[in-house]
Amino acid sequence: MSATSATREDRNELRATKEEKRILATAAAYERLDVTSFIMRNVLPAAREVMDRAERIVLSERDTVRVLELLENPPEPTPALMAAARRRAERK
Repeated sequence: MSATSATREDRNELRATKEEKRILATAAAYERLDVTSFIMRNVLPAAREVMDRAERIVLSERDTVRVLELLENPPEPTPALMAAARRRAERK
């Protein structure tokens, strides 16, 4: 369900100067939108982009090949890894 067809029930407060409020109201009127819809239409794509950059890891081709190689042929566990696994198992 898209954000525009869902009922907006939660609130966010926004502090703005009188000039900022006037600019938002004027821009919203030019787009024939209420101020909330204008803000949401313009801010949500930017918020999604920020989230996408923060939550996605982009690997170079070289790194992608290396990760795939490690997945297909994992190295033998090191003594430190084995010790950590034993400590973890003992805590359960």
